[in-house]
Amino acid sequence: MSIFLKASYGVSQLSARQIIRDPVLFLAFGFGSGLSKYMPGTLGTLIAVPLYLAMLHVNNWIYLLLTLLSMVLGVFICDHATKKLQVPDFGGIVWDEIAGFLITMCWLPYSWQSLLAGFVAFRFFDILKPWPIRWLDKHVHGGFGIMLDDVVAGIFAAAVLRFWF
Repeated sequence: MSIFLKASYGVSQLSARQIIRDPVLFLAFGFGSGLSKYMPGTLGTLIAVPLYLAMLHVNNWIYLLLTLLSMVLGVFICDHATKKLQVPDFGGIVWDEIAGFLITMCWLPYSWQSLLAGFVAFRFFDILKPWPIRWLDKHVHGGFGIMLDDVVAGIFAAAVLRFWF
């Protein structure tokens, strides 16, 4: 028994090995970060940081295209995961955090300060879920619903950061 991993995940009692071996679940669980017992959403956002840093080297429009692609594919990835786990919005599904963080950082000038501020701002909106994020989280379901509240949290965080950077 690990202090970091659960024995099984979801109603379907999937093992960590089963999740890692399924390519779509592996993505849904943020390359394995969502397997953590503790703060899977924060770890999922941390996993987004190296993706963001890698994407800094592409044109802004390509960054936007890749972020939009992560959002669209995220609907299907998260929907697949909910069906496999048999849980509507399992906490270990963190692809939405990855996409939300990429949205937060979209076209923001890079510095370690902006990176830290983006991380904190996104987690703030994702955890506290001010209106309308909380409403969306409770009323929109499936893969689309999982993605939507984090997309809006990313947009809110990005809007706040535009005033600072």
